[in-house]
Amino acid sequence: MKGRILAVSGSDSGGGAGVEADIKTATALGAYAATAITALTAQNTLGITAIHPVPPDFVTRAMASVLQDIGADAIKTGMLHGAATVAAVADMLERYAPDIPLVIDPVMVSSSGTRLLSEDAIDILIHRLIARAAVITPNIPEAAILLGRPIDGLAAMQQAAADLRGLGARVAVVTGGHLAGATVHDVIADADGVTLLTAPRLDTGATHGTGCTFATAAAVGLAQGLAPRDAIARAHAYVHAAIRAAPGFGRGNGPLNHAITL
Repeated sequence: MKGRILAVSGSDSGGGAGVEADIKTATALGAYAATAITALTAQNTLGITAIHPVPPDFVTRAMASVLQDIGADAIKTGMLHGAATVAAVADMLERYAPDIPLVIDPVMVSSSGTRLLSEDAIDILIHRLIARAAVITPNIPEAAILLGRPIDGLAAMQQAAADLRGLGARVAVVTGGHLAGATVHDVIADADGVTLLTAPRLDTGATHGTGCTFATAAAVGLAQGLAPRDAIARAHAYVHAAIRAAPGFGRGNGPLNHAITL
């Protein structure tokens, strides 16, 4: 194994997203994954039926336990759920991991429409986590919430990625799966400007956990010493391949084949 990541996120009982996807992705890309679970969810491919938040002090104990012993070469955050948890995670990162690259997947709403981040947590997320992130990976609806405006096309995505860097993230990636069209565009904004990653749209319902998987794959790349653009490009290719090879489980929005590289 090369590279250690700490995934701070919720648990998906269906196994397609959350820390389950984080662990599978890290393993498939040859890295080691440790976790701090922020919430338990009862869900499957049809949606989420219950959420049980983990107390913030337990989340921070889990983070400290990992960082004080195993360590991490990159940290990824996903579902943080509440303002108290976001603040507690920010405190722990400032104390134990000020120089470790941070990848933020600003999980706000599930693909089935369930709210996963409280309204009062958004400002804390922006000012205490995004402001220090190495990479942030919102999809279009998440980027629209963070910027407070609609994003209705490729040009708007490009401007949104650039503006998200203005919140402090060194690299912003806006993923474009929510836009219609035969081609899916992911937009990257960094110090060198704005660029695109493109892939043909796959005719499939197996897209559950794509955001978690993409962000974790990017974090793994950073942990393994890749430059940010290279880490993001590999994550983009990995997610596309995992969607293409999806196993077809469930009656709704199904999981990816995280084991595609194996």
